[in-house]
Amino acid sequence: MPRITVEVDGTTYTDEVQARTLLVQYLRDQLGKVGTVVGCDTSNCGACTVHMDGHSVKSCSVLAVQADGHEVTTVESLSRDGQPHPMQRAFHDNHALQCGFCTPGMIMQALDLLAENPDPDDEQIREGLEGNLCRCTGYQNIVRAVRDASQRMRAGAGPAMEHSGEAPAPRTSTEQTTQQRVAGGQS
Repeated sequence: MPRITVEVDGTTYTDEVQARTLLVQYLRDQLGKVGTVVGCDTSNCGACTVHMDGHSVKSCSVLAVQADGHEVTTVESLSRDGQPHPMQRAFHDNHALQCGFCTPGMIMQALDLLAENPDPDDEQIREGLEGNLCRCTGYQNIVRAVRDASQRMRAGAGPAMEHSGEAPAPRTSTEQTTQQRVAGGQS
């Protein structure tokens, strides 16, 4: 069985995993990170979105072995000292959730969006979240929450800010192509 070492939410784990284990299964079943939910298992809904090396990925389309040597951030790590992250607070304050099933993935994708574009308009927010589905809200309150969070996080936002206080480097075309391949099931 392959052995992987991955940093998840600031803690380094070394584990043996089956080669076919999905990252979402590893996070939930081996590490107990159940805030990352399994929605469709086909990378269509985005409920399982986490950050890998500061950018969002659908963890149901990434093998755990592909995360070897990488940093993974889940929704569980966002709050600090018992206080919700500004994005979480904005979702709460703007009633951007109903059943809550899509919320962890939606929040993680929204953070990635704000890292790339810290002041998006409503159309850019909708486009940035288009890979994440919500069957309850109609999206208007989600868009409002992301806009609100962008104001709350004006000093700096996004995945890298979760740990370091610095903005992540922009994606290179190679990273974007690799992410598209991973999302499409190719390696």
